[in-house]
Amino acid sequence: MSQTFVAKNLQQVREKVDKACKRAGRDRNSVLLICVTKTKPVSMLQDAYDAGERAFGENRVQEIVDKVPQLPDDIHWHMIGHLQKNKVKFLMDRAVMIHSVDNEALAKTISKEAVKAGRVMPVLIEVNVAGEETKFGVSPEETEALIRAIAPLPGISIRGLMTIAPYTEDAESNRPYFKRLRELSVDIKNKSIDNVTMDELSMGMTGDYEVAIEEGATMIRVGTGIFGERQYPV
Repeated sequence: MSQTFVAKNLQQVREKVDKACKRAGRDRNSVLLICVTKTKPVSMLQDAYDAGERAFGENRVQEIVDKVPQLPDDIHWHMIGHLQKNKVKFLMDRAVMIHSVDNEALAKTISKEAVKAGRVMPVLIEVNVAGEETKFGVSPEETEALIRAIAPLPGISIRGLMTIAPYTEDAESNRPYFKRLRELSVDIKNKSIDNVTMDELSMGMTGDYEVAIEEGATMIRVGTGIFGERQYPV
């Protein structure tokens, strides 16, 4: 796959983002495109970088660890997958944000490692809006309680919410989940909890990011739409 494959796909994605922003009456700069690079070779990531992208998202810590030294150091790495506590320390000097905090124990580990590293780690709370048993995330009903429990921790800053909507052929069917996450975000923001800003909504993937933008996403996570179908190691 040549550089033109990734660049061409990126152009199409950007055009769709522009149109979705226009439909929603939003500033294009209010939406960050995160290129989801899981299982993709470094050469394809370099193509995306050369086409102007700087925000990359990974599901596995090991892939971030492996790829960081092979790519330019002005890339902003986002940890978007389920995170095990014993891997947290590897993100401290590599990730700009963790999107997948869904329990107090993980938040405490992030806090401890961030303090040790002398930094504040921006985090998003992962909410399982659709209630899928196969997905991680806290329920919408338990989200505020989790936020209140971890907001006082040093070394972390709660910036918003994240969700992974159900896989569907019909993007429109995920609109209620995106809307629910936005409403939850507004509700929590209105509580004015210390150390909680609720400025970010990480929602929408290749199949439904346009609907997510219309419902207020500030970060969309697009992999297949940029790099093609995922390649799993045999």
